[in-house]
Amino acid sequence: MQARESEIRDLVRRAVEEAVAADSESNQTTESAPIQAIALGADHGGYALKQKLIAHLGDQGFRVVDCGTSGPESVDYPDFAHAVARCVSVGECSLGIIVDGAGIGSSMVANKVPGIRAALCYDISSARNSREHNHANVLTLGAGLVGEDLARQIVDTWIGTPVGGGRHARRAAMIDQIGRMYTASRV
Repeated sequence: MQARESEIRDLVRRAVEEAVAADSESNQTTESAPIQAIALGADHGGYALKQKLIAHLGDQGFRVVDCGTSGPESVDYPDFAHAVARCVSVGECSLGIIVDGAGIGSSMVANKVPGIRAALCYDISSARNSREHNHANVLTLGAGLVGEDLARQIVDTWIGTPVGGGRHARRAAMIDQIGRMYTASRV
């Protein structure tokens, strides 16, 4: 049984290495493209901050796709997190930002969508790391945890940080490959 398990692990390792090599080449060309649009969505807990971030990004010249919500009335965050993640996944937007009360649930929802690498960021370092090291394409923020000024700084740092090449690109491709393994088995 041990020999068989090691053979299986070796086969999986080789398959992942081949897929990662192929993905790294394609990721390096698509990830470096200029930002075409940013999807932005929030639940009721993040609505006020979302509106401020829309204005902030617009002032910087970004096209923003508002994925809702349209007011402070109670709504379900999965609907808006999914809408943002879908915009990024299908290529309508280059990046996405989701704001809810804590940012945790929206990150979980977004990461269920194929091709999404969502990261909950709570400071400048986590924003920079999520882009450079993990190639995050969706940012989640907790409006109840970060104030407006810090949120703007996180967003600016996150958008302005280029994705890393080399080992970072290889690892981001591994994340995508693992996601494809599970989505392919459910079809």
